[in-house]
Parts: sequence; C-alpha cells; structure tokens
Amino acid sequence: MKKFINKRKSGALAHISSLPGKYGIGALGNSAREFIDFLKSAGQTLWQIMPLGPTGYGDSPYTCFSAFAGNTNFISLDELKSAGLLSSKNLAAAPNFPKEKVDYGTVINFHNNLLKIAFENFLKNKPEILLEEFNEFKNEQKFWLDDFAVFMTCKKINEQRAWIDWSKGKKHLNFSAKKIKKSTVEFYKFTQFLFYKQWFEIKKYANKAGIKIIGDMPIFVAYDSVDVWANPELFQLDQNGKMTRVAGVPPDYFSKTGQLWGNPLYDWKYCEKTNFKWWINRFDWLRKIVDIVRIDHFCGFCACWAVPAEHKTAEIGEWIKTPGDKLFSSLKSHFGNLPFIAEDLGVITDDVVELRDKFNFPGMKILVFAFGGDATNDFLPHNYSNNFVAYTGSHDTNTVNGWYETLDEKTKEQVKNYLNCDGENVAWDMIRAVLASVADTAIIPMQDILSLGGEAQMNFPGTAESNWQWRFAQEDLTSALAEKLGKLTEIYGRI
Repeated sequence: MKKFINKRKSGALAHISSLPGKYGIGALGNSAREFIDFLKSAGQTLWQIMPLGPTGYGDSPYTCFSAFAGNTNFISLDELKSAGLLSSKNLAAAPNFPKEKVDYGTVINFHNNLLKIAFENFLKNKPEILLEEFNEFKNEQKFWLDDFAVFMTCKKINEQRAWIDWSKGKKHLNFSAKKIKKSTVEFYKFTQFLFYKQWFEIKKYANKAGIKIIGDMPIFVAYDSVDVWANPELFQLDQNGKMTRVAGVPPDYFSKTGQLWGNPLYDWKYCEKTNFKWWINRFDWLRKIVDIVRIDHFCGFCACWAVPAEHKTAEIGEWIKTPGDKLFSSLKSHFGNLPFIAEDLGVITDDVVELRDKFNFPGMKILVFAFGGDATNDFLPHNYSNNFVAYTGSHDTNTVNGWYETLDEKTKEQVKNYLNCDGENVAWDMIRAVLASVADTAIIPMQDILSLGGEAQMNFPGTAESNWQWRFAQEDLTSALAEKLGKLTEIYGRI
C-alpha cells in the first residue's frame, strides 16, 4: 500500500522586527526561540518572515542596502554579553524603548554604538574560537561581503548620502580603497558575521523543532545599494549612473495612482549574457539562509512595469518583457529543486500563470481580497486548488479585524454569510476558513492570530513613513492561544 504523504501545513507570518525584546526591536535570541516554541506548541510547521537585509530610508525590509547582507539591528545584544563582547553596564544604558512599536532612529543609534563596543572588545581580547569562525566567514562570503563592507564604509564617510551623490561614487573600489580605514571595513564584516552566526543558530533551532522558515525575496534591489553600486552593468542606468526608468506597478487594489517603487530595472540582456551569474549567487545564498523562498512581485519575471525616472506616480509606463523562463530554467539546472512561492497578486496575465505552473510554484490567495463581488472571486476559498498558499491577509493589507471595520454594511453581510459568523471576531473566522481550505499551505499573520485591529497594520502601501513598526509582547503568546490555534490546525489536517 502506498504511504500517504500529507502536504497540508500551516504557519504564521511575523517579521524579526516584530518579536518581543528589551532593546527596541525583535532579536535573534531568546525571544526568537520562544516564538518558535509557541509555533511548535500550536502545531505549526512554517514561520514566514520578511527580507532580512539592512534597511535604508523608510525602514522597509523591501528596500535594503544589500541583497545578501543581514540587518544588524536584529543581533541579540544579550547573546553578545554571553559571548563576553558586551557588559551588563553596556546594556544598562538602554533607553526606555516603547514595547508596542519600533522607534527606528533610537534603535539604530543604540545598537550601532553597542556593536562598536563589541567590535572593540573583540579586537582587544581576540577570543580564539570566535576569531577562527570570523576568518572562515570572511573567506566563505567574500563574493558579497567585501563589496558590502566597503560600500557601507563609504556611506559613512559620505554622511549616509546615496552613492550617486558621493564625490567619486562611480569610481567604485579603486577610489574607495585609498580613502577608507581598514578597521571600519572590518567592523562591517564583523557585524555581518555576528548576524549570520546568530541567524543560523535560530534557523537550526526552528528546523529541529520541525519548523521551516519561509524567507522573502524582492525581485528588485534598492538604487542606493551595494548591488547597484558594485554591479552597475546589471541595471538600466545612464553613463552618469542615473536611472533611466524605474520599477513600480500600475493602479491596482492598493493604490489608484499605482505604486512607484523607484527601484532600478535590470538590464536583462546583460544578465543573460553572464548566464545569470548574479541571480544564481543570490538564489544560492537565499537557499542557504531560509528553507522556502517567497518571490515578491513574481509577475516581474514575465514583464516589468517601466516608469520614466522623472515621473512622480506609476500611472504612466509600459510593460517590458523579462526572461523569467530562461532564468528559472537556469536555476533549476543548477539547484534541481526550487522551493519557491510565487507572489502572483495584482493584475495577473496568462503568461504569469504559465510561468508559475511550468515550474510548479505555489501561488498566493489573500482572503481579504475575496469580498465585495460575487461567488466567482478567485480569492474565495471554494475557488482554491491545492497548489496555493492561503493567507488571511498580508504585510501590505490591514489586519482582518481592521479591514472588516472599514467595510460597508452590504459587504459585511456578505462576509458574515460566507463565513457563517456573527462578525464579533472575523479574524478567527477567517483563520478557520484558510485552514479549512484545500490550499496545501495556510499562513496567518500574527496580528490576526492575536485578533488585533487596524492599529497593528504593518505597512501602508504608497506611504514612506510610520511603517514596519508593529511588535507583539511575550505575554501575548499564551498557552491558551497556542491550544486554540493547534486545535483548528488538527481539525483541518495540517499537523
């Protein structure tokens, strides 16, 4: 008899920044392990996070200084103390951080100061094991780490201005090497070493608990990033290094004027000419640091919405074809299995569906998109098929309860009739619906698990400020909540 393999699974969406912790932002220490313990006790087998990179203006994890580096604000300061790199006195100087949100300016200043102290103590004491591990890390990650450390050092010299505004920004490493202190470059390498040392420990802890981590890969990189600075030939730039066209999406559910992301577009002909070397390196690294990769804006691998760089909105642009088929075929020949999720939301054309299905990537279903129309809406659970990931909402939507409060009475009635509920706590009615659906995978934002309202929305698309700040508290992770989630997970065969 053939053994039955249950493909049904579920998990939670919560970025590292949202985890509890004493120092203003979630960290890769005990709070991460305790969250993993909570997920395990609730019968979950997936933890979805957002991109792990170092954020720039606006603090968005989707706009990072590097596609390879980690956000050093997530480094656990308590674990640095345990390693002898910080003292109790250092940690006692922490400001009175708010618990319910991230105050990024204060967090960044405090963490950077303590990381400098940790680096000084490392240089002073030279702990043998740590030194050996650091040297090994530098050798293994040389392909991205050297450029990143020089880039960040140059940003510091240039008072954090974008590289295009540096006095000799286009001269790249030849210019930089003559101007910068080697100790500063080494500091940025060391903090990346600390980040990834802690990250891989957390990933190992999660995997041992039976939990896989879903990471996130934005298709585009930030203009002010080491990726563009060190590899300008990969992007559509003019001879002065300025963008000619930028990325975005035309008007859609999220914005009437479209979303003008402002990222540089790739020179896909050059990417093909190099046999997608940069992309292969990028995916290779992602496959090491997470178990499954959610590809943000998957439709961009069929065509990109190209907006003239001088435009202020994304309303006017043109679709430019991209060689996603060739790219994924190349990746498949290199890696074999491609554990990807395709974020196929928005206006999806036939070629996007064909590309997704050719490589058997699961698509996404967002339940808060399902109402206001009729029974044919693709986001209603009775229209799902197996190879999808069902969500109550995403990091770009309101929380379920917050969303429900904004609906007109007719749509509220539709929601209550479809979910057979009274509207008192729609978040959990929707949780039940996605868990009960035929979609192989269900992911629930922590805000919905905690039944929170609109005040807990993570991101407001089209706005640059006051995003990515939401956090939950350790006391929110009760055994009763884990039992409640675990019971539904078991009922619908996802354990």
